[in-house]
Amino acid sequence: MAEPTATGLTQLGGKSEIPPSPDLAVLETVPNPHPGTTYLVRFTAPEFTSLCPITGQPDFAHLVIDYVPDELLVESKSLKLFLASYRNHGAFHEDCTVAIGKRLVDALSPQWARIGGYWYPRGGMPIDVFWQTDSPPAGLWLPDQGVAPYRGRG
Repeated sequence: MAEPTATGLTQLGGKSEIPPSPDLAVLETVPNPHPGTTYLVRFTAPEFTSLCPITGQPDFAHLVIDYVPDELLVESKSLKLFLASYRNHGAFHEDCTVAIGKRLVDALSPQWARIGGYWYPRGGMPIDVFWQTDSPPAGLWLPDQGVAPYRGRG
């Protein structure tokens, strides 16, 4: 069976600038080499950063993105650049987490998707945000996201 080819990619294979905002970031896709097969793709971003929209102070999160592809996969470098575009973007934790999930769903039209945003404490309180499209497909092996609850010095 011939491998599907990715054409029209603009970011892979060379130096790429971080987009100035998430709205200007381009999520590129490639054909799924196994359409019709139910399998999970997981991206983990343990050093995600954005800005508090009120104070401008940095916020940090560990993101775990899971999706079951249909016809398309997200090209990983474009995803990295999209996530990096949040570095200078002011938004609350809930907005960042859900907006990232919805943007991926808009680009990929996956069978299913979810995102876990495990935000590090600000003001002594961590905030965890979870979003998914629906129930996972039957028969999907769905491992735990593997991020322990925040315990501080516990």
